Amino acid sequence: MTTIVRLLVVILAYLLACLAASIVLTIGTLVPEWDDVLQLGLQTAVMAPVVALGAVVIAMIAMLPALLVIALAEGFAWRSSLLYAVCGGALSLALSYGLDFAGYLGDPDRNFAHEREVLAAAGIAGGFVYWLFAGRKAGAWK
Repeated sequence: MTTIVRLLVVILAYLLACLAASIVLTIGTLVPEWDDVLQLGLQTAVMAPVVALGAVVIAMIAMLPALLVIALAEGFAWRSSLLYAVCGGALSLALSYGLDFAGYLGDPDRNFAHEREVLAAAGIAGGFVYWLFAGRKAGAWK
């Protein structure tokens, strides 16, 4: 029974981590145009669907690498918040290079540093939120 409860906690924590990553990604992406966003008066009613769709996309893209890290963390009972934050940032950067956000196929003059920084911050936020809800008790079911 504790294994089933733990599995449900892990799933819920993963979904909350994806939501947090989506919030950071949305805000970080809009910061360069923040004055335009404020002038348009985009309220939470407009931003909520963007964040929700982003969370679904992040959840689907990051599922397999995150499950690997979660399984290792549960198996070895790793409970460090720093570990989850670093793994989240590293996985998001690895996925960004895999999705060609590094700019290898695009415009060679364009520097994608801001996008990579935002993606790393989103991964760090997601990893930290996962630790908050599930990572602190990793391996406690054993």
